[in-house]
Amino acid sequence: MTSHPSILADYYEFMKQRINDIEVAFSESGRSLGQGAKVVMLHGLAEDRHSFAGARQRLQEFHAFACDLRGHGETSLGNAEGTLAQLGDDLVGFLETVTGPAKCIGYSLGGAIVLWTAAMRPDLVLNAIVTGTSTKVGRAAAGFFRERIELLENDRAAFADALYQDTAAQIVNQEINVRDVTRNRLQAIGAGGGYINAAKAMLRLHEQPITPLLEKIQCPVDVIGADKDAFCPRKAADMITEAIDDAVYHEIANAGHLMSVDQPVSYNNTLQKILTRRTI
Repeated sequence: MTSHPSILADYYEFMKQRINDIEVAFSESGRSLGQGAKVVMLHGLAEDRHSFAGARQRLQEFHAFACDLRGHGETSLGNAEGTLAQLGDDLVGFLETVTGPAKCIGYSLGGAIVLWTAAMRPDLVLNAIVTGTSTKVGRAAAGFFRERIELLENDRAAFADALYQDTAAQIVNQEINVRDVTRNRLQAIGAGGGYINAAKAMLRLHEQPITPLLEKIQCPVDVIGADKDAFCPRKAADMITEAIDDAVYHEIANAGHLMSVDQPVSYNNTLQKILTRRTI
């Protein structure tokens, strides 16, 4: 393992841990390492652990772990199967090997992984906090994932242009520099294998949604949505909250799908309020 200091929190480490067939890169942070409640954070498609930098800074009273998903950031791709089950098994392995039972935050794709894990391994997920998350992919979204996979496999430049357009459509705050955000997302994608793998996993939710698994979830669930999210509208959140008894919906105003970029203060404050409330 390797580590280096950071100004993001009073204590911060970058590490790698062998989980299943991959080396998982993750950042560990917290004001008093080992003292606060453990929180594991999973990013979305075309992101990496750095997308939670603002959240980690806001949540320094917690013992936080932000992970790079399979094939994203600095985590290796391994024998990618293109399934949510495999990505969920990666989270199970991380919880069993690194943290033990923890509160889990997942954004978009990461949220689907958290819900799958909470359903399959209720002993490991103490609180599921999912943001911009769907448990079912519709026909239009399935077409979107197919198109992006084909572009990334055959024309990197065209994919980069498409990702810029996707990013712009997920942000409503006109003061955000979309090109900078897109550049960071392309860096997180790297060679592209992780994006393709994750997009295939999401594509499978068109024919095999994980909605039926929600009834197995035993932990409290908090769902965060954005009022102007065209990629994951309110009905996706309603499907989750209606299927789980102990589920609460929270909304970020004036934000699109990339709510942590659009409204970082509101988003990170909401995460802190949820985690603090659920800790009491």
